[in-house]
Amino acid sequence: MRVVVLALTLALVAPDFAASKTYVYRYEALLMSGLPEEGLARAGVKVSSKVLISYSAHNTLLYPAFNTVVFDHFIPATRLTSALASQLMTPIKFEYANGIVGKMFAPEGMTPMVLNIYRGILNVLQLNIKKTHNVYELQEAGAQGVCKTLYAITEDDKADRLLLTKTKDLNHCQERVIKDIGLAYTEKCAKCQQDAKNLRGAAAYNYIMKQVGTGVLILEAAVNELIQFSPFSEMNGATQVETKQSLVFLEIQKVPILPIETEYHHRGSLQYEFGSEILQTPIQLIKINNAPAQIVEILNHLVTYNVEKVHEDAPLKFVELIQLLRVAHFEDIEMIWNQNKAKPAFRHWILDAIPAIGTSVTLRFIKEKLLVNELTLAEATQALVASMHMVTADPEAIKIVEALALNQRIVENPILREIVLLGYGTMVAKYCAEKVTCPAELLKPIHNLMTEAVVKRETEDIILLLKVLGNAGHHISLKPITKVLPIYGTAAASLPMRVHAHAILAMRNIAKREPKLIQEMAIQLYMDKALHPELRMLACIVLFETRPPIGLVTTLANILKTEENLQVASFTYSHMKSLTRSTAPIHASVAAACNVAVKILSPKLDRLSYRYSKAIHMDIYNNPLMFGAAASAFYINDAATILPRSIVAKASAYLAGAAADILEVGVRTEGLQEALLKNPAVNENVDRITKMRRVLKALSEWRSLPTSEPLASAYIKFFGQEIAFANIDKDMIEHAIALFTGPSAQAYGREALKTLLSGASFHYTKPVLLTEVRRILPTAAGVPMELSLYTTAVAGASVEIKATTVPALPENFHVAHLLKTDMKVETEIRPSVAMNTFAVMGVNTALLQAAVLARGKVNSVLPAKVVARLDITEGNFKIEALPVSAPEHLANVHVETLAISRNIENLEAARITPIIPAKIYEPISRETLTSKMISSSKSSEIYSDVTSNMKPIIKTKLTHFLKKYCAKSTTVGFKSCVKVSSENAAFIRNIALYKLLGKHSVTVSMKQVEGEIIEKLEMEVQVGPKAAEKIIKQINLSEEEVIEGKPVLFKLKRILVPGLKNGTRSSSSSSSSRYSSSRSSLRSRSSSASSSSSSRVNSKIIDAAAPASRLHSSSSSRSSSSSRLSSSRSIITSQATSAGRMSRSRSSASSFEAIYKQNKFLGNDVAPTFAIIFRAVRADHKMQGYQITAYLDKPTARVQFIIAALAEADNWKFCADGALLSKHKVTAKFAWGAECKQYSTLITAETGLVGPSPAARLRFAWENLPSALKYYAKIAYEYLPASFLAGMIEGKDTNSEKQLSLTVVATSDRTLDFIFKSPRRTIYKLALRLPIALPLDEATGLTPFEDNLLDKFHYLFTKANAAECSFVKDTLTTFNNRRYQNQMPLSCYQVLAQDCTQELKFMVLLKKDLIEQNHINVKIENIDIDLYPKNTEVTVKVNGMEIPINNLPYQHPTAKIQIRPKGEGISVYAPSHGLHEVYFDRNSWKVKVVDWMKGQTCGLCGRADGEVRQEYHTPNGRLTKNAVSYAHSWVLPAESCRDTSECRVRQESVLLEKQMTIHGQESKCYSVEPVLRCLSGCFPVKTTPVTVGFHCLPVGDLPGIYDKSVDLRETTEAHLACSCTAQCA
Repeated sequence: MRVVVLALTLALVAPDFAASKTYVYRYEALLMSGLPEEGLARAGVKVSSKVLISYSAHNTLLYPAFNTVVFDHFIPATRLTSALASQLMTPIKFEYANGIVGKMFAPEGMTPMVLNIYRGILNVLQLNIKKTHNVYELQEAGAQGVCKTLYAITEDDKADRLLLTKTKDLNHCQERVIKDIGLAYTEKCAKCQQDAKNLRGAAAYNYIMKQVGTGVLILEAAVNELIQFSPFSEMNGATQVETKQSLVFLEIQKVPILPIETEYHHRGSLQYEFGSEILQTPIQLIKINNAPAQIVEILNHLVTYNVEKVHEDAPLKFVELIQLLRVAHFEDIEMIWNQNKAKPAFRHWILDAIPAIGTSVTLRFIKEKLLVNELTLAEATQALVASMHMVTADPEAIKIVEALALNQRIVENPILREIVLLGYGTMVAKYCAEKVTCPAELLKPIHNLMTEAVVKRETEDIILLLKVLGNAGHHISLKPITKVLPIYGTAAASLPMRVHAHAILAMRNIAKREPKLIQEMAIQLYMDKALHPELRMLACIVLFETRPPIGLVTTLANILKTEENLQVASFTYSHMKSLTRSTAPIHASVAAACNVAVKILSPKLDRLSYRYSKAIHMDIYNNPLMFGAAASAFYINDAATILPRSIVAKASAYLAGAAADILEVGVRTEGLQEALLKNPAVNENVDRITKMRRVLKALSEWRSLPTSEPLASAYIKFFGQEIAFANIDKDMIEHAIALFTGPSAQAYGREALKTLLSGASFHYTKPVLLTEVRRILPTAAGVPMELSLYTTAVAGASVEIKATTVPALPENFHVAHLLKTDMKVETEIRPSVAMNTFAVMGVNTALLQAAVLARGKVNSVLPAKVVARLDITEGNFKIEALPVSAPEHLANVHVETLAISRNIENLEAARITPIIPAKIYEPISRETLTSKMISSSKSSEIYSDVTSNMKPIIKTKLTHFLKKYCAKSTTVGFKSCVKVSSENAAFIRNIALYKLLGKHSVTVSMKQVEGEIIEKLEMEVQVGPKAAEKIIKQINLSEEEVIEGKPVLFKLKRILVPGLKNGTRSSSSSSSSRYSSSRSSLRSRSSSASSSSSSRVNSKIIDAAAPASRLHSSSSSRSSSSSRLSSSRSIITSQATSAGRMSRSRSSASSFEAIYKQNKFLGNDVAPTFAIIFRAVRADHKMQGYQITAYLDKPTARVQFIIAALAEADNWKFCADGALLSKHKVTAKFAWGAECKQYSTLITAETGLVGPSPAARLRFAWENLPSALKYYAKIAYEYLPASFLAGMIEGKDTNSEKQLSLTVVATSDRTLDFIFKSPRRTIYKLALRLPIALPLDEATGLTPFEDNLLDKFHYLFTKANAAECSFVKDTLTTFNNRRYQNQMPLSCYQVLAQDCTQELKFMVLLKKDLIEQNHINVKIENIDIDLYPKNTEVTVKVNGMEIPINNLPYQHPTAKIQIRPKGEGISVYAPSHGLHEVYFDRNSWKVKVVDWMKGQTCGLCGRADGEVRQEYHTPNGRLTKNAVSYAHSWVLPAESCRDTSECRVRQESVLLEKQMTIHGQESKCYSVEPVLRCLSGCFPVKTTPVTVGFHCLPVGDLPGIYDKSVDLRETTEAHLACSCTAQCA
């Protein structure tokens, strides 16, 4: 019953103000910014006033605010209050009916800020009271937007009061008033915000009302709002802005308020209105009286104080300049420009600041100055690129960019046109990011240009406009994009594939906004197997950009199960597999979907080699900190070549619940490899092409593959927006070469050198506003609060440089003159950088600021003075580092958190307090603090009263860290220190945010070591005969034995053995070396076995060049050496066991020791080849540094390097000796320590043969090694990933204690066997597959092009990656390693391999004669080469003329084509024409094509594209299933039985002999694949069955049968040999 009464009572409730009365209220609002813990500093703003409300006609109330006082950090801001008094005393009008605030009216002169304060008061009066409910929810309009609000109403019967509570959830708003700046490129992570929101807000309103008349009177209202933000998850702490409002009824006055005599204008509703706070930076408050004068003052300061080095305040001054420019009028900016455009320093600062204004003023200024030629191309490019990304997108700015794009001067400049058009797309994207619905008219100009470009077939324009549409990312562009895709129609299909690729990529930004729309298009493209594989892979990329659901990913996996193209299969599988490992929440759903899809697919796809296309995604994400990073790479190939078609790399970042693609770089290399390696003159031979096309006419329906243009292109994206791209073609390269080698470039270089000779100095400064990210939102009090992040940096360098030459250069000197002079260059450079970063949360207006601020400063100065001297004639180079005045700190990083409170009228009284103050007070209750603030209107008294009741806490509770790390080098005389200091609030809560609070600093300093006065550092290199003159310290290698870690024993030995000389004075030849003496027993053993090596290796290692010097194995191992290394595991094991015994063979060591013993120090007999001196020149003339000397003894093929310390008392040395013992063996000894005696190692490398296979062995033996080296080697071995040793067989073994050995056997040019032996383990691997081919022919001296080093390198490079097709015993192995039996017709040529592009660079034909011997014909350049067996040899003919074997090798007179004997046959080499090698002997043949021809060949050998599932392509491109049908399709048929070729077959479509019923009708079936049949008048004498596809139709013959579909497959007879009658036609 009570509830019903209440409902009936509330049916009449609504706030009401009676006519002709004035209601007086006391209003107070308090805003506090900071952290919730008491004792930490907070920034606050308080507003206190008396509010009078009076009723007027038409539900309008007059509303003045008397006695208003604004408090700045609890102290009355009297100046600010006085400045606003005229506005605060002005009444406003507003509509008010049934508790709802309607329209607002105010004089024109009232600023938005004051009007917003009024809105904060009216917001308290906003009450949506329903007549029939006491608890209900609704979306209520207020100052902060339309947000979810909960009402609860009760009645206090005793006090006769109505109690109303309403709460607003600011995170669930139908329409939230909010302004974002700099966030257009970010993507919200919905999944991240589900678990923890970074920004939360709620407000609670409590009302006490009294029933009066027909309504209620609000007696008291209290508002408490809290908005909190954390860059991390909420469990790691959050900063907050707390708003408290109080509206207390005082009295009713019977005198109404009279309106003032002024015109009132409609000023909106209760909703907050943004004003000047958008242009106000929150990091400083500037009182602007005369903007132009203040701008000039700041410019003078920046130019004056940033010459020698960047001033530490330069970043803040640059932000101040930006702030002033934002406020200034356009005419003022233009005036300042006109005054300073002739001053380079001022000009650069202005042009760097103009883009940061961020309004349409920026674009208007650049446009006007560009069109009147006041900007250079470089300046315009820089300004436009920066402006397109920094200017806020609005209709005015978009119109300016559109006008620029259509301007004739911009259109005529390709660079500016590209930047402006791409920028237009960026502006549209930013504009649409802030709008719920984006007008399609914005992109209509681009669509029109696109239509025109497609009609005119202007490929480059189409690509540019597609990139513009891609930047815009508007779904309305999907239709024009689709029109250039090959699935749209024949017109689009005829466009270059590059256009199709860019069209697909243009959908990526659309995919982020309209994922479902793009998913349909992407899956359609992916499923179309007629498309080029690259396009399908790009469609896969776009599809995953939409983060598809599990159903779509599973569909993709199902398609992949039957996918025949391995490039597409590899790419899609690797993309799915890498996404399964993603830990970022934004990829959580797609990662789970891919995890299911990967399990459906075969794991074989994971084993495809690196030559197949791959997609890689890696990321790392920390959930508590909500921070992470990701990297993606897409490697797209289509023919398994070294250089892929395209590579895309992208870096992304996740921060505070948002994601952004920071940087993306893409490169296309299509045709680049071919352009670099092929013969440039190959296209010019018209006769060759005509001749080959005549041959190809005989093939049924032959179609050439598209020729890839020699082209490379690259693009770069920042934050998902493409800012630049370039196409590199032959014309561009030639133009660049002409430019750099032309007379203008030489003249410019000459002038530059003249400037250096006369001395030059310049200064460069570059300021950048790196980050400006802001979110502005109103509080309940109508005062805006802001979250912002600013980063600004200024980098500069001051350079002085002067060059001198001896002798002086003539007036018109040439580059050759420089080679004959002694040139000296003196350079002094002082690079410096200053960077400031600010993170702010709190109140920010143009009049006052009260916020918490985290400020980070980075300052660095690194001066250097260098003198370099180069004398090419004398072979001398010297560089000196001279002393230079340097600051105490080279680098300084300082971070602190502050509470800031200031107002524009009293900036000198600004309060900047550390958040952790000098005294930390005991916490008092918030109730006490609030009651004291509300009970008095004088906040200064409140503040003193509050602090007087607090008790200070001891400061030692602070978490404090202070550490200093120093290192000094007496060699260079410097001491470097890094000082780390941190003072934070982790003692309050040990979480991330509180660890950031406080002060943190890192300081890097460098100074001279006390007592060590270094005048300069120098490095000198002397080459040639004068190297000996530069040696400072003479090398005398000591014979003493130095014992590591035992200096006492060393001294004792010197006393007991008086004949032993001092290490620094003994001669190198005074006695035999310790090494040789310690190994004397081994020497004697090896010398006694000089006739037969004591090695017990099972396999024989044979010197390929010198059979007489073979290292024969012992009789016990000779039986096993005949078997192959890879034959069985047992053989490998025995070899591994005996490999250690090989190290006991002293044959190589003894020969090296003999050379070493004869002359331990080469400097005794030969002059040094070169000397390098590193030293510090000291004031006391003591030597300090190192010298490196190199000696070469040609008779013994020995080289020696010695590094020696220059200090007189330092006998440390490093000695490296190497000797070439034979053509296939080299030995090196490394020793270091005191006189090179503490540590030593011996390394031997040798090559030879294991059976018929080339082999190499590397042995590493040591006498003594540093313990630290052994320790870290063990740690490194333990950290080897398990995948590194996967597939290797490892076993424990007892080997030599001080030796490592590695034996490698090349069982073929693409497989290796190897054995690795350590003292305790033996690891071996059989048949390790290599990705490239080894140049094994080099070992036998069979490499062609011996006379030309460049051609030889070209040959070896192409061999390493060549594709091979071979024929042995009637089995043909294609380029893709697919094998089949080739049933050849007699006397008919088949196309074995050819260039299938329109260039027709080569053609290789094969036929079998009547006695079934193979013949090969090679058509290349302007010659025909015939290879065929004759008697027992192979005969070669060139253009019909036989060349005797004795006259080989044959070299083409103009082209790089060579014919030479090889083994039992003959090889043809033409790598620059695409044909690496054609080998022919009596029993077999091989054809190899170079890497860049992969995917461009056709014939019996296939396309060499790695697609083994799509191997059998007929001449017309049809994919057949039968190998015999495939081989017969490449037969060149005869035209007549009277041909001299004796070929008597032709290709024809045959009729299936049996009748077939198709779809219920009697049908005739014709083969759609050609079948070999005898010519008319001939009959078959040899046939073979062949399975081909048939197409069936009801009646009649079918034209164009070879293009029809396959209805069924049946077996028919193919004729291989025919006999003809004399009367045949």
